[in-house]
Amino acid sequence: MNPLLVAALLSGYFLILLLVAYLTSRSATTETFFTANRKSPWFVVAFGMIGTTISGVTFISVPGEVGHSAFTYFQFVMGNFVGYLVIAFLLLPVYYRMNLISIYSYLEERLGFFSYKSGSFFFLLSRTIGAAFRMYLVAEVLQLAFFAHFGIPFGVTVLISIFLIWIYTTKGGVKTIIWTDSLQTIFLVSAVVLTIYFVFKNFGWGFTEMIGKVADSPHSKVFDWDWRSGKFFFKQFLAGIFITIVMSGLDQDMMQKNLTCKNLKEARKNMLTFSVIFVGVVWMFLTLGALLYIYAESHQIPIPQKSDDLYPLLAINHMNLMIGIFFLLGITAANYASADSALTSLTTAFCIDFLNFGKRADQHKKQILRTTHIGFSLLLFFVIMIFKAVNDQSVVMAVFKVAGLTYGPLLGLFGFGLLTKYRIQDRYVPIVVAIAPILSWLLNFFSERMFNGYQIGFELIIINGALTFIGLFLIRIRQEKLVKNC
Repeated sequence: MNPLLVAALLSGYFLILLLVAYLTSRSATTETFFTANRKSPWFVVAFGMIGTTISGVTFISVPGEVGHSAFTYFQFVMGNFVGYLVIAFLLLPVYYRMNLISIYSYLEERLGFFSYKSGSFFFLLSRTIGAAFRMYLVAEVLQLAFFAHFGIPFGVTVLISIFLIWIYTTKGGVKTIIWTDSLQTIFLVSAVVLTIYFVFKNFGWGFTEMIGKVADSPHSKVFDWDWRSGKFFFKQFLAGIFITIVMSGLDQDMMQKNLTCKNLKEARKNMLTFSVIFVGVVWMFLTLGALLYIYAESHQIPIPQKSDDLYPLLAINHMNLMIGIFFLLGITAANYASADSALTSLTTAFCIDFLNFGKRADQHKKQILRTTHIGFSLLLFFVIMIFKAVNDQSVVMAVFKVAGLTYGPLLGLFGFGLLTKYRIQDRYVPIVVAIAPILSWLLNFFSERMFNGYQIGFELIIINGALTFIGLFLIRIRQEKLVKNC
């Protein structure tokens, strides 16, 4: 693609985002930044959440992984769907009943001060790492498609990307994001649909024939019943449930959008609608992956060593200009839909949970908000550069491995709070949530030797959460102590 054409496309894209930001942030207050004044239309939130959830990881890595794992990722997605039902009917009622801004405030009321701070800390850690991974992936694509032609270093590409996000989120916050994410979802889904259309028309197939070709290919296997495999059905399915509960239901980023709906009924409609659309969109990505491998093999195009490079390689270098344009817009949209909401939720959680934002004088709130927003922008930049230096594996696997270690304590904390009535010795919680990820990592590292070849996969997060739960149970306040204190 011509670099000047790329420049024109990206400039036009960001001008549209800035226009949306301007229209949605007029008369914005700090309350608007955090909650969008709780007036968001549920259907707009549902559609925009597709872009946030898909992200650059799904956009590039899931089609690429089809070559190694076929459609087995869909086992995980089936679990995702069940997880969204749990969020809709178990977690959202709790959040709305307590009228929360930061969902980790629940932990303070239920378990105590240190539980609250520990939960928020692990969110900040998890989301910072996850957002940095996603932005790294897409920054590499932008570097390849545009910035490298002008000799611009990768670090400058990342800085520009983060700066653009900061510009359009700095005032309107989550209200702006709900609308920009909807716009970005349109670009993201359009890119996938047009690429699928291009491939099957290139072969002269009809839609029904395309479905048959994909079904007959060796890439279309969905279920894996080998219990020792990391892709075993029940491991993937259960992990999908728990990762969804944690990475959506216990994640400030995703829940902040849900909590901008007018009431619980609308928030629940949003979540149920989103979950159905999400399953369909991921199936499209898997179908796209199979078609990309069929296309490459048919045209004798060498498969790149890194599966993440397959879709960018074909879209930019081996398909027509229109596909290249929509791929670039789609991957940019996927990146910014995920990163902008991550930056806003990080700012929200830190302000509410660690800076006592609600107790600050009104004249200081805007300055605190602005400084925190800038601080997390810079933090994302440094984490991305670290990841650039050390990453050597498929990004989709890296994200979930990290999430299994850093989101696990959240699963244990909320699970203990919701499923038991015990009080705990709250001052020991930081020790519990520090030990659980370390033990989980050790189990993951030695699992094949310890368990007759058994490989721990996405279920790592369940193990981590269970260890946290057990640790909290061990530090519970026994009944006789409660009676004595009374």
